[in-house]
Amino acid sequence: MSNQLEFRHYKYFLAVAEELHYRKAAERLYISQPGLSRQIKQMEEILEIKLFERHNRKVELTKTGVFLQEKLLSHFKQFDDIIKHAKLLEKGVNGNLKLAYVGSAMQKLIPELLIKFRKANPNVLINLKENDNKNQIEALLNQSIDIGFVRMERVPKGLMMLPSVEETFSLVLPEKHKIDASNFKSLSQFKDEDFILFDATYSESYYEKVMQIFDDCGFFPTVSHSTVNASSIYRLVENGLGISIVPTSLKKGYNLKIKFIELKNIPQRTNLKIVWKLINKNPVLAKFVEIIK
Repeated sequence: MSNQLEFRHYKYFLAVAEELHYRKAAERLYISQPGLSRQIKQMEEILEIKLFERHNRKVELTKTGVFLQEKLLSHFKQFDDIIKHAKLLEKGVNGNLKLAYVGSAMQKLIPELLIKFRKANPNVLINLKENDNKNQIEALLNQSIDIGFVRMERVPKGLMMLPSVEETFSLVLPEKHKIDASNFKSLSQFKDEDFILFDATYSESYYEKVMQIFDDCGFFPTVSHSTVNASSIYRLVENGLGISIVPTSLKKGYNLKIKFIELKNIPQRTNLKIVWKLINKNPVLAKFVEIIK
């Protein structure tokens, strides 16, 4: 028996760690269950560590196994990115950047940044995906995206956050609503209305800031609907199912029977932040951050 670990050992370990079931992992790997058990046992003997606790048919990762799984997944992800980068170079593309954003970031900020970046880096492939704040943070941590544009006040350790755009909030009303900019006085005029808001899962800190607006006006809103999509909010408002409060930049790009009243005289502002993982080794990310700064 060889006393050297090979790539297959890591592959076998990760399969069992994910399935927590030797038979299922063996079927997935197209090998026999006894053969898989021997490979895992050999890996444990060579490393002199215990990876799994075995209780009858139940399999659990040890604390050491959990650590190894996390680190291997991270390193294999980097290896996969290296291979993808090499393939792009073969095609004449100087790398790629995976970028995610909340909808309002696409109104002005991202197009402006991409124009600047494209001038300096014409042969870079950029993948764009709209996503909510929570999913962006998860994707940044596991490096399935390189950079995100979010509305959050705090991010987990290991992520870098850079403020970019501060803006006001605006009311969203049906086009024929009796109140408009000429007779608007305060939000308290709408205390008996139903509100359609971004769900708290969109961003807890953003949701809390919107709630502060209502606190300052002395009432708690009746929230009839919540969503993470601006176009859904606008469709509901257009059809008379409630009114809303959104970042002012989101009033652009929609041709619906709705109107906006900018809330200039309240202290609350919303901030669009740019976030990336500090240990991300993608060289294209470093170039994009230079453009941002």
